[in-house]
Amino acid sequence: MASITPTREIYWNISGITWMYILLLLALIPFCWRIYQRYRFWRVGQTEKRWDQMGRRLWLVLQYAVLQGRIMKKKYPGIMHLLLYSGFVILFLGTVLIFIQVDITEPLFSWKFLQSTFYLYYSLILDLFGVLALIGIGLAAGRRLFRHSPNLKNQLDDAVILGLLFLIILSGFLIEGLRIAITQPAWERWSPVGYGLGKLFNSLSGPVAQLYHLHSSLWWFHLIISLGFIAYIPYSKLFHLFTTPLNIFFQSLQPKGQLTKMELEQLDHFGASQMNHFSWKALFDLDACTECGRCSDVCPATLTHKPLSPMKIILDLREHLSEVAPTLIHSKNQAAAHQQKMVGEIILDEELWGCTTCRACQEACPVFIEHIPKIVDMRRHLVLEESRFPAEVVHTFRHLENNGNPWGISAEDREKWCEDLTVPKMREIDSEVEFLFWVGCAGAYDVRHQKVSRAMVKILNAAGVNYAILGKEETCNGDPARRIGNEYLFQMLATRNIEILNKYRFQKILTTCPHCFNTLANEYPQLGGKYKVLHHSQLLQELLRTGKIRPLKKLPVKATYHDSCYLGRHNEVYDAPRQILKNLPGLKLTEMPRHRENGFCCGAGGGRMWMEEKHPKVNQERINEAAQLAPDIIATACPFCATMLSDAIDETGRQGKMQNKDVALLILEALELPD
Repeated sequence: MASITPTREIYWNISGITWMYILLLLALIPFCWRIYQRYRFWRVGQTEKRWDQMGRRLWLVLQYAVLQGRIMKKKYPGIMHLLLYSGFVILFLGTVLIFIQVDITEPLFSWKFLQSTFYLYYSLILDLFGVLALIGIGLAAGRRLFRHSPNLKNQLDDAVILGLLFLIILSGFLIEGLRIAITQPAWERWSPVGYGLGKLFNSLSGPVAQLYHLHSSLWWFHLIISLGFIAYIPYSKLFHLFTTPLNIFFQSLQPKGQLTKMELEQLDHFGASQMNHFSWKALFDLDACTECGRCSDVCPATLTHKPLSPMKIILDLREHLSEVAPTLIHSKNQAAAHQQKMVGEIILDEELWGCTTCRACQEACPVFIEHIPKIVDMRRHLVLEESRFPAEVVHTFRHLENNGNPWGISAEDREKWCEDLTVPKMREIDSEVEFLFWVGCAGAYDVRHQKVSRAMVKILNAAGVNYAILGKEETCNGDPARRIGNEYLFQMLATRNIEILNKYRFQKILTTCPHCFNTLANEYPQLGGKYKVLHHSQLLQELLRTGKIRPLKKLPVKATYHDSCYLGRHNEVYDAPRQILKNLPGLKLTEMPRHRENGFCCGAGGGRMWMEEKHPKVNQERINEAAQLAPDIIATACPFCATMLSDAIDETGRQGKMQNKDVALLILEALELPD
């Protein structure tokens, strides 16, 4: 039966092939209906522009969807997914090539391309990737079904998906083995799996007619379960095969640390209390979730046993969308669809207030789901519409509104930290300065961080930097208010600051607080305040590089650096603080297991700095990790982190064993300038 040219007849032992097309059509009906249904659900959301920068978006799809950029960050699940993904794609493409030959090129052009050398490589590649897919299925079963992580859910769906994939690939190999056993082509070794199975079938020495019948029956079984699998895809987590590339394409291209601006004068509601208050992209996010659990695996709230789990938030919202979207679509009276309480019942208050907005979840998510904007939008509803928030936040709001700082200290005291220093004030000079030094509330009022402000002044003076401060004219940048959910208060504070800043001439703003840095650089432009902003670690690194400051004194200490979430994950400043530490004579820098983009939060972000926390505490979790390295110094570049880690050192009884120091304090010590 073998021919001279390597090839094969596609349906050589199959009769009634028309039924294949009928069954395919029947499978596509529920498949397409489900996609259309979800599309209508996404359209319940508000409009949002996500079609800009097409070239950049396509590059991100190539980088993170096609090449699996984030998936491979974790070894076991990364390899597992790569094997499944590559096997699935290659086997699907192999099937598409058969369709093209049988239904397009042969009948229309009388041309067969699945032959000769191409066919041999085609056979070999499909066999190899089929084996890789089976290995991936085994790894996935081990992870999802047997070594079950608490952050992995829906084992039934996992079992159905993996079971169907296993049956599809196994039956495909058996069909190939039967075909080779019957036809015995001369190039059979180019299908190594089928060749081995063909040998097995031949060794059974059953009647050839029986092999024909078995081949035909198995072929139809393979077809039916394959089509059933296709119909099941959009009803399972495998829907992400379609939503993942699109979600990566439609991801936010705004600065990572920027929250959406609320147009307060134009809204009939504040924040999100119902599904249709979210944007269409926020709703699309929900269907992109692969339920991999990576977001919850890195969440500081989840890891310290708080009620919040980022993945649970997404899945609960997805389920709620499925429940209320049909009513929102069909009901003329929208109020009729607003009976279920999304915030307070579906998503609990405790979950929302547990978030530190550290962005670990979004950085870990392989499909770029945007958790923080959803949480902040629901917080906005609680704060602005229901006045429902932790009791201690009442004082924070009052202090910010009345005194311009979260501690409620008089604005007249903003300059006390520098009364004995030579510090130029913007109101007292007429010329342009290079840097407006934005001291921040912590730098002006907090005793611990006042030392950092003083250190910066001494370093700037020693380096001959042209700078000045606002002093009494400076007000809180508004970060705590915005992230807690009080957009009104944020915009009030920001507008006032922008008016003050625009009175003066300066080239750049310098901050020692990553929260000030992020807000001034990324969020003030939303209100018309566009400035070039530097964090003090960036300037200090530059002063060291150019030799304007020369640390000579040896610091014989072992140090580790704690990444601030708002400096690192939100603004991607990782190297500057580390370069500073590496340039200090005698200092030995070691890294904690969780560092850079994988760094662990101190627990202060998202307004948590002004809220009570139950044990176990996030800051203590972080200090326990640092203590494993036995460092003398935990270096920081953020007043929030400094406060939380210093408190954790005291709370865990490690006073005298280690201490926290800002990078500016370490430079000052190495410069041997007056304290």
